[in-house]
Amino acid sequence: MLGYSITTDKEAFDFDVIYGFISQSYWAMGIPKETMKRAIANSLCFGVFDTDNKQVGFARLITDSATFAYLADVFILPSHRGMGLSKHLMETIVAHPDLQGLRRIVLATRDAHGLYAQYGFQPIENPEILMQIWHPNVYQREQIAAG
Repeated sequence: MLGYSITTDKEAFDFDVIYGFISQSYWAMGIPKETMKRAIANSLCFGVFDTDNKQVGFARLITDSATFAYLADVFILPSHRGMGLSKHLMETIVAHPDLQGLRRIVLATRDAHGLYAQYGFQPIENPEILMQIWHPNVYQREQIAAG
């Protein structure tokens, strides 16, 4: 993408941009700052930057870099959408050396199935084999307990 760059260098990331978007997202509404900082520190992250080196996108993978990865927190700021940046981000992610040869990469999305399908993601073949512990309101409960 002309003028845009993607890096995995966490030193380049603008935490305020990342936190500002993700803490308002449908999937992590109200996530505490310290939780988000820990999530970034313990993940393989990708930052998308414009020509002025301002962060305009992000994604992270929770991975062992050998067999499994979970793709999470993918976004492009609304003012930079429609220019192919999400596709460029996904191309960069699926080509990353640490993600080659993995047995499984999974994600959860409410509204971007078409994007991810272009990069090989498919509905879970046997969803009955998967289980989860799910606390959809964990961040809201943490805020109430802290308040």
